[in-house]
Amino acid sequence: MTAPTKRLALAVSLAAATAVAAQEPITKTQSVTATATIQAIDSTGRAITLRDEKGNEDSFTVGPGVKRFSELKVGDKVKFTYYESLVLGVRKPGDPAPAGTSSNAAASRGKGDLPSATIAVQDKASVTVKSIDPAVPSITVTTADGRTVTRKIENKKYLEGVKPGDTIDITYTRALLSDIERAK
Repeated sequence: MTAPTKRLALAVSLAAATAVAAQEPITKTQSVTATATIQAIDSTGRAITLRDEKGNEDSFTVGPGVKRFSELKVGDKVKFTYYESLVLGVRKPGDPAPAGTSSNAAASRGKGDLPSATIAVQDKASVTVKSIDPAVPSITVTTADGRTVTRKIENKKYLEGVKPGDTIDITYTRALLSDIERAK
């Protein structure tokens, strides 16, 4: 399975697990923040070892896209915030379609005195409702590339108002923000 296919499968799973019956778009968001301390830096190999708040350590290789790598110091704190958003909208047959399926990615460097960056990716897709089984409850959809996917729904109330032939428009956005704080 390719990365876009995996993302679409995840989005369809999330779509199936959330309320899609309302005519207004549904937005689900979440964020997670973590802080880690730089334990070691290998400038030649561009590797960095981080220890999280629970004492777990892991090493990462940093690519040449990280332009200010040389400014990092052992003891610096790295704060990561991961955001995720899923927007679902049910479109009835004959309703105008949004812009086509797409995937966009962006990265930007922070402008402060210390290294920082934001990386974001957004995928858009539409699936067509093929069938609904309220007894399970489950929904079966057809993807833009013709695959059929069935997912169990956590609450059959979420299927109210959704009918075969409806389209579910999915926008799945992820962003990672990172900031450095100097050791004191």
